[in-house]
Amino acid sequence: MTVAPTAVGASPTLDPDLQLRDILKTLPKSVFQKDSRKAWLAVAANITCVALGYLAIAYSPWYLLPLAWIFAGTALTGSFVLGHDCGHRSFSNDNRINDIVGHLMFLPLFFPFHGWRIQHNYHHKHTNKQGVDNAWDAMTSDGFLAESPTQQFLYTHVRGRFWWLGSIGHWVQEHFDWTQFEGKQREQIRFSALFSLISMAIILPTLIATIGLVGLFKFWVMPWLVYHFWMSTFTIVHHTLTEIPFVPAENWHEAAAQLTGTVHCNYPKWVEWLCFDINVHIPHHISTGIPWYNLRNAHAALQEHWGPHLVERDFSWSLMQEITGVCHVYDDRYRSIRDIGRDVQLTKG
Repeated sequence: MTVAPTAVGASPTLDPDLQLRDILKTLPKSVFQKDSRKAWLAVAANITCVALGYLAIAYSPWYLLPLAWIFAGTALTGSFVLGHDCGHRSFSNDNRINDIVGHLMFLPLFFPFHGWRIQHNYHHKHTNKQGVDNAWDAMTSDGFLAESPTQQFLYTHVRGRFWWLGSIGHWVQEHFDWTQFEGKQREQIRFSALFSLISMAIILPTLIATIGLVGLFKFWVMPWLVYHFWMSTFTIVHHTLTEIPFVPAENWHEAAAQLTGTVHCNYPKWVEWLCFDINVHIPHHISTGIPWYNLRNAHAALQEHWGPHLVERDFSWSLMQEITGVCHVYDDRYRSIRDIGRDVQLTKG
């Protein structure tokens, strides 16, 4: 089956003249207001949960360690989400505070704050724009078939059953390289990259010297992998559901891309609580200025005014099989990843 592309992507009934500001006008002004008390209480709650996670790792018998790792890694994902708000300047009105807190929240994960911040804001400006979006952008069919068998294997498997490792590659490839930037951005990215690398060079050898390689695996590697599981899962679910199109730049429509090009997914409540509602993702793409604690109110307003255009799902193993069971390549002749995956008869291993 072939489907012709449309100028407004996944929602052809949207007015082509619709602007993002028109959607913003339907949100209550209160969702854009920062509350320093809520922001700092979230930091305190997160630090407490991370500490509890490490205590659980330290004192759990071996058969309970997986639960301790899951709790600690999910709490560390919450640390990233608070740093994420700092990167979008929705944590504080003072950018010095945003930068300091952002670096500290990212520190246990050795994530370069400014490198991530600048790249991630670029993703928000070009969400699901084919060949431009830097977050899980789908390769074209011609591009895929032109790659070596090794590259094809890596691409299909990282987009397939090993999706949970995807953000590790993104971390390595995207956020440490300051040479592709100029001026102030280059200085900021270099600072964050060196901050992360120096911290890693101090902390990891110290852990090995004090608790050994087994301790490093137990206290850092496993929680870190759980974090990357959630990071990869949130990202791939938010942006690569099969009915979500990647639209060529000439047909890309900003309002449609931000309203209909990302997914709201309901996760278990404990995950949403520890990860500060990062799953409430559609209003975050309408405006990155909405703090995490106002996302649910913003989503309720979007449901009221734009409900038929929103893509909402529940997290499940079947959902992950649906997403990772098709080949993530795209062609301008088609509207969905699934269609072109069938057309070129590519399958995931």
